Amino acid sequence: MAINEELTGFIREALSRGLPRDEIRGVLSQADWSEQEAEAALRLFAAVDFPIAVPRPRPSLSAKQAFQYLVLFGTLYLSAYGLGSLLFQFINLAFPDPLWSEYEIGAIPRAIRWAVASLVVATPVFLYAARTISREIAASPLKRASPVRRWLTYLTLAIAGGILIGDSTSLVYNLLAGEATARFLLKTLTIGSIAGTVFVYYLRDLRRDEKEEGG
Repeated sequence: MAINEELTGFIREALSRGLPRDEIRGVLSQADWSEQEAEAALRLFAAVDFPIAVPRPRPSLSAKQAFQYLVLFGTLYLSAYGLGSLLFQFINLAFPDPLWSEYEIGAIPRAIRWAVASLVVATPVFLYAARTISREIAASPLKRASPVRRWLTYLTLAIAGGILIGDSTSLVYNLLAGEATARFLLKTLTIGSIAGTVFVYYLRDLRRDEKEEGG
């Protein structure tokens, strides 16, 4: 959440004058500031006994963090795509379409090789990047609030949510048309499972961040 500089200045002045935080919250509420805005601004200052307001360190955007998170989310997308493609081809082998040409059938092994190659390369990089970032966050919890991390997490939620909506729409459409074959249902389940897992994981991650900040 972007912090209003005017609000920040008001809170800094109020804290420097020794006014209690509960009183500041009450005044801001009367002035139509939301509870979230007031709390976010108050968290910028440490609750320590000192004559003036003491600012907390703010998360900053560095080239290293941008690189780490771009690698993390980029390999996440590639791994998810590779897994989905691999499962799709296994479904095609189990439930082939009688109308497929020899070329289409022959393309299945090549698609499997590409999917396996994507997983073999991208998944270890994703796990390594996730482990490295987790260690850095454990050493410096402030890094959880990294702007690039928040932006890419919300972008991932938007992509996963869009895929889930499209997948559900396609499922309902084909069910209404009576064209829901076993192959189609399995592919729909595959897409929904992968996108849903990503969506739920990162949504919980964001909620945990908000809970910790609120605490």
